[in-house]
Amino acid sequence: MYDRVLLPTDGSDVVEDALRHGLDLAERHDAELHTLYVVDRRQYLGASDEVQADLESTLTHEGEAAIATVEERAFERQLDVVSEIREGIPYKEVLSYADERGVDVIVVGSHGKTGRDRIATLGSVTERIVKNADVPVFVVPAGEG
Repeated sequence: MYDRVLLPTDGSDVVEDALRHGLDLAERHDAELHTLYVVDRRQYLGASDEVQADLESTLTHEGEAAIATVEERAFERQLDVVSEIREGIPYKEVLSYADERGVDVIVVGSHGKTGRDRIATLGSVTERIVKNADVPVFVVPAGEG
């Protein structure tokens, strides 16, 4: 039923709950796990010229760490994993990736980063994914454990 499972990550603690579900789903269906981190370019383009490059680099490094966490957990279960870091508007990039890669289901946390980071994304990424996805979206509540 599911050959490709997409688990977008933002590196937040909430992703841990979604990760467990995504790994289980991929394992049960012998599916390829895809993980995606989107560097939200709005976060660094809105910064002053003096800090833009450093901020972009920091966000990219955060993405690399977030992807590495998902990859490590997938490899522990001997799952095939495909990883990518993109730049853009997170929900749009998640939906584009899902379409381009023929993803069968998206597993996402009910919410991600909070505070300044959440304000910078201008609303709920998860909500926009759910409203606009052409495939099933499995939403894992925060603290679901």
